[in-house]
Amino acid sequence: MTNNYKFNDNSMLAEHFSVSEFRCQCGGTHDTIINPELPEKLEKLFKALNCSAIVINSGYRCPTYSVNAGGSYSDFHTKGYAADIVCYDQFGNKISSKKVSCVAQDVGFGGIANIDGSYTATHVDVQTSNFWKGDEVVTDDYSVTDDFYSYYGISKSSGNVSTTSTIVARGIDVSEHQGVIDWEKVKSSGKVDFAIIRAGYGKESSQVDKQFERNYSECKRLNIPVGAYWYTYATTAVEAKQEASVFLRTLAGKSFEYPVAFDIEEKSNLIRALELCEAFCSEIEKAGYYTAVYSFKSAFESNISDIKEKYDTFLSHIGVEQTDYSGDYGLWQYSWTGRIDGISGDVDLDYAYKDYPSIIKNSELNGFSTSDTQSSVSEKSILEKILNHVVSIDKKMK
Repeated sequence: MTNNYKFNDNSMLAEHFSVSEFRCQCGGTHDTIINPELPEKLEKLFKALNCSAIVINSGYRCPTYSVNAGGSYSDFHTKGYAADIVCYDQFGNKISSKKVSCVAQDVGFGGIANIDGSYTATHVDVQTSNFWKGDEVVTDDYSVTDDFYSYYGISKSSGNVSTTSTIVARGIDVSEHQGVIDWEKVKSSGKVDFAIIRAGYGKESSQVDKQFERNYSECKRLNIPVGAYWYTYATTAVEAKQEASVFLRTLAGKSFEYPVAFDIEEKSNLIRALELCEAFCSEIEKAGYYTAVYSFKSAFESNISDIKEKYDTFLSHIGVEQTDYSGDYGLWQYSWTGRIDGISGDVDLDYAYKDYPSIIKNSELNGFSTSDTQSSVSEKSILEKILNHVVSIDKKMK
């Protein structure tokens, strides 16, 4: 059964979908034909994926337009049974069609297929016979599997995709490059649980990030848990220690619910990465801070593979649905092109896999010490705190 709608009909078919979104793109003024099951299942898909939007690139097609678009005079688009869609997550990122296909399978679509090489566009239809699951990158219009989960190697949990089942919090990392951030809007967006803010770079006190003080105070005012990082240009252990000294002076008198990180990514750094990380992070940890190292997946796998045994890993691996990094990591920077209300332009997006605020506060680190000041922590108390937070981490990981 299908319904016919006049060309100028803009009525809602479901909570997030209107007739106009399914209109044929031929430019004519003919009716739009839609099977009511199509928007119903799209609505289920919307909620199952926790989308911010599903864009219908092509819905109903008149026979002539369908042929011109590479279909046929009688395909499922011409019957009002099909839509080609792109799905967006809560951060405005496109959701991989691999994940969309799996969830569309759970929702009960009859025909499903990835339809582009970047794996961002998906065909779905509500046919009731000749069910198929396709991948047009591999073969055009033919079924490639009877189960998308196994085909794409995605784990399944409780009938849904479970690639983010261990995520504790969602956050951003920012610097002066994001300009003056409207943290009120960031907070009200509901998309940011924490922020890692750049404190500065290099070994000079003049290189403190221009927005650090404001970003820190705004996060504190709005109760946004915060961490910090220092971008290194050091090429020797001596320079790394000098940078650590400036970093510590910048952090003085402040408290951080998330790790304070050493950002190492320059080619000149990575040649001696292990030595630099050890020199910098040991100074930071001795001062009573929970320390992490930020770098790229390739660096953690080669240049600084051993450092992860001593300090938390803040992994940067961009443009993948799920990282294939085999080591442990507490933070994952998965996008450089996020969009958040209150921030002009792109912003880095992160996942946290540990309850850092509890670990750090319970261990009395990062300025949350109730019995010591950051400038007078004894060697014994430092060791006790570090051991305590290691025990806390082990409990969280079990």
